[in-house]
Amino acid sequence: MSRLSIISLFALVVLQACSTQSSESIRSVHTQTNSVMIPKDSLPQSDSAWQEVLSDEEFRVLRLKGTERPYTGQYDQFWDSGTYVCKACGSALFTSTTKFDAGCGWPSFYKSIDKSKVIEKLDKSHGMIRTEVLCAHCGGHLGHVFNDGPEPTGMRYCINSVSLGFVKQDTSAKP
Repeated sequence: MSRLSIISLFALVVLQACSTQSSESIRSVHTQTNSVMIPKDSLPQSDSAWQEVLSDEEFRVLRLKGTERPYTGQYDQFWDSGTYVCKACGSALFTSTTKFDAGCGWPSFYKSIDKSKVIEKLDKSHGMIRTEVLCAHCGGHLGHVFNDGPEPTGMRYCINSVSLGFVKQDTSAKP
């Protein structure tokens, strides 16, 4: 075997190991209670790579801009204290203190954790004019935002449950 072939084989093994490690770390966002944000350079770069780490429904909503059926998502009527994170990358997006029951069938928040965590983009699909909400870190489709929410912002971030993970607030800490 030539020196070039050995180097090429070694590079292939290293790339495969890195790819597996990235996929495993992204998969852990979906299974761990304490979500950790995936570094941007470790995020999948293609649809096929995203399909390896997301469920079919997560992929349909987060990458193909789908919507889950109303009143079916696990976080619609979920009221625990904690932080809602992007299911694709683990980025913190919303807190339970800004969640409210809009009666629309999807989890609703009156503001994001920080304006830099989400991107708002004009959406003219399906014959409507709306504002799409995307995760600023990975570009995943989260839902839409409307100007019919409660004070203090008057906004309603209508978010698909399937695009969210949840990190429960640690209440065991002692002063």
